[in-house]
Amino acid sequence: MTTAEESRPTAPHDPHPTEHPTGQSPARVRDLHRTDSVRSARQDARAQGGQAGEWMPHLPASSSPYPPPGVDPAALVWAETVAPGGYTHKVLARGTRLRFDDPTGDACAHLLLFNALEPVERLNVADTQKIPWRAYLGENHPLLSGDGRVLAVLTGDSSGRHDAFCGTTTDAWNERKYGDARPHGPSPSGRGLFVKAAAKHGLSRRDLPPSVSFFQGVHVEADGTLAWRGSAGAGTHVEIVAEMPLLVLVANVAHPLDPRPGYVVGPLRVHAWRGSPTGPDEPRFTATPELHRAYLNTVDYCEARGL
Repeated sequence: MTTAEESRPTAPHDPHPTEHPTGQSPARVRDLHRTDSVRSARQDARAQGGQAGEWMPHLPASSSPYPPPGVDPAALVWAETVAPGGYTHKVLARGTRLRFDDPTGDACAHLLLFNALEPVERLNVADTQKIPWRAYLGENHPLLSGDGRVLAVLTGDSSGRHDAFCGTTTDAWNERKYGDARPHGPSPSGRGLFVKAAAKHGLSRRDLPPSVSFFQGVHVEADGTLAWRGSAGAGTHVEIVAEMPLLVLVANVAHPLDPRPGYVVGPLRVHAWRGSPTGPDEPRFTATPELHRAYLNTVDYCEARGL
């Protein structure tokens, strides 16, 4: 894998490195871990406590070294740095603010959303483009379900390079391009990682719809060709607000149209904090007749459940 932060000799998700970062052989590293008895195994496990990795959830979330500007770290409910070729997932309350940051310019955050109360309701990419009459994702763009409700809405966007056309990569695609698609191999597919994340919430492959992605843009040319526009550069971010209780699945993998021969992807920072859903007094609530109806459907559903 080619990553934007080459601080390790192997991919962070590769369980079989050829060389330890200290230069020791794998056999020597194993020799350092005494696990020949229950007592030794316990001592060895406890000795690992307090260690931190480059890609990890920050627990508690308030301990994140990268809190979003203007957000009190104590308010954070989710903080994580997702590895290149990694994935994450979380259930978020209605009104939660969710922010993705691309620190290197090479992240690609593939996103799936589900109604956390009834996961059969999920992101519908076609309606997400059709209902607001906008094919390209950007600030104030709703992410809609197939039931005519607003799952979430983009409230901030400093990138402008996103994609709601291509979905994510598949095992077959990555095997052809990179020669490998194993979830813990050097070039995992987005679909394969979504399957793993979904399984942790009782969902299967058949429950996964097409996804949207942030930070690597795609544009439709005059002749209908899908053209990859790449990144807007390092340091961009996207913020969304959860208009319903959400199950969020994220795969940080190379975009399927990325023309570079190597598997290029950088780390992705994720933060979330409590907030309020969009209210009737906010302009986007009534921005168009179609969006107004979608918000009314959303409020009706949530208020009936006391949310």
